[in-house]
Amino acid sequence: MRILLISAANDAGSVVPLPLGLACVAAATERARHHVRLLALGLDADCENDVRKAIKQFAPDVIGVSVRNIDDQNMQSPHFLLGSLKQVVAVCRAASSSRIVLGGAGSSIFPESVLAYLGADIGIRGEGESAFPALLSWLEHGRQSPVPPAAYFPNGSLSPTAFAPALDDFLLPEPRLWLDLPGSAEMRIPVQTRRGCPLDCIYCSTSLIEGRPIRRRSPALVVEWLTALRHGGFRLFHFVDNTFNLPPSYAKDLCHNLIEAQLDLDWWAIIYPKWVDAELAELMAKAGCTQVSLGFESGSETMLPQLNKRFTCREVREISDTLAAVGIKRYGFLLLGGPGETRETVEESLEFADSLHLDELKITVGLRIYPQTPLALTAVADGLLKPDDNLLFPRFYISPLLRDWLPDRIGHWQSDQGSADTM
Repeated sequence: MRILLISAANDAGSVVPLPLGLACVAAATERARHHVRLLALGLDADCENDVRKAIKQFAPDVIGVSVRNIDDQNMQSPHFLLGSLKQVVAVCRAASSSRIVLGGAGSSIFPESVLAYLGADIGIRGEGESAFPALLSWLEHGRQSPVPPAAYFPNGSLSPTAFAPALDDFLLPEPRLWLDLPGSAEMRIPVQTRRGCPLDCIYCSTSLIEGRPIRRRSPALVVEWLTALRHGGFRLFHFVDNTFNLPPSYAKDLCHNLIEAQLDLDWWAIIYPKWVDAELAELMAKAGCTQVSLGFESGSETMLPQLNKRFTCREVREISDTLAAVGIKRYGFLLLGGPGETRETVEESLEFADSLHLDELKITVGLRIYPQTPLALTAVADGLLKPDDNLLFPRFYISPLLRDWLPDRIGHWQSDQGSADTM
């Protein structure tokens, strides 16, 4: 079958992220002996013509559309991102009679709502490397066998999401793919070595997308892939694993492999501020890590348990200092306004973040509420949501007593600091 896979730039930013997830699906679909074309749409106004042109030239039997982010998580000025994607689906519908299949992180979080809003034919949840080829086989062979469990249809029932136990079963994208994408040479190539997160932060939807158990790729295979990309001229990378340092033994093993390969990479990672010792920090720096996102979210000992964080402010400070000592830049995050937040805990967080002397700090006011999270249950209990509220259109949790005060307080603090990024 001829399969057109579309990644649309609906992230509301000036930089279009490279479509790692869809690229992995493309590799798996090619392995299943289908003819695949990956169309990565940019931010230009002519993307609809690009879609029409691709459909006319390629004549696909099935069109897959990746649903990445639903909105920009900005409570003060929320930007709903599916409007442009809805138009892409409409263009596909007008230009082709092919079935339109949705996948991606956003589709896994909001399977029924996204399918209904975008007006596609079929959706898949979970890992597209297995789900999408299974769906294509079902479509290709007369649909006489049972529907693949990861697929769902309008007004149909949803099966539990299943995840592959071993990531090494899935192919990584060929280096040629990134070479073919416009602008990729100047961007950081996304790398994912792990999926799943057992940490259960109250607001997080990762378990809906990837499951709770951590599943890992072999460090040797990861480094082999990075070596091929390095030979292709790429040097800048971004490890998009939810927690690069979990488990620490795997992170150290991966860094050892990178150091031995002598690739001269420059890479970023996301760090959970626990389980980072001096050895891991030094290994990361030697392996080419130049910046980490340090997701501590609060500087209040009262608020950390409320967010179900498993670290203390002391651990955050120690890890931040350890990373700085080896020359790794630290990009910090505060997430303010959650259950139990008060003016006092906000001031504690601001004072704590300031004392870390971070290279950058991003402050978010209000917590985006995702379905099937503890935060959603709390919002219902607090009367901020109804149990059947459709959370596809962004809803936010902010402590009622802080709703009017907090945005202004952060705005004034940002002006005084002159460096923090606030949303």
